[in-house]
Amino acid sequence: MTEQWPKYEVFKQEREGAPWRNVGSVHAPDAEMALLNARDVFARRPACHSLWVVPASAIAARSVQEPLPDAPPGPVQPYAVCAKQSQRQTMTYVDYLGWVEAHSAAEALRLAPAAFDAPEATVWWAFPKAALTQSDPADAPGLEAATGKRFRLPNQYHTVFTMQQIRRGDEGQS
Repeated sequence: MTEQWPKYEVFKQEREGAPWRNVGSVHAPDAEMALLNARDVFARRPACHSLWVVPASAIAARSVQEPLPDAPPGPVQPYAVCAKQSQRQTMTYVDYLGWVEAHSAAEALRLAPAAFDAPEATVWWAFPKAALTQSDPADAPGLEAATGKRFRLPNQYHTVFTMQQIRRGDEGQS
């Protein structure tokens, strides 16, 4: 048995009207805390208008090579459909494409290729709308990027050069 909190996948919308994209995951005891963790991790500097969190356990996934999973049919409900549409590592894992009405996540995965134009899709995700927790639209101003502070990459801090100076004893001569 693991002692970790449940894992939540995080989707971010950079600006109003832009698509939601999976940007990573967080662990949290519940969806509300997952949303707060997602805000702290994924909305500090880059642009962010809205966040979604979905329990990883609620997501049915399949690659195009895998057979469709079987699942007992339930009531018809909306399922979000997402797809990874590129093998490039710099691309986000999956993009939200839209909603389908289905009896199960397996049925949503079966309907997805015909419902959405994604010929390059290599991975499909589906999850029920009921599993989704999203940020409050009133919180959008708090999700805006901290644009007043310049973002620096780790290689811009010149720590190796500074440490070499300190070792040589010339730290006050820069």
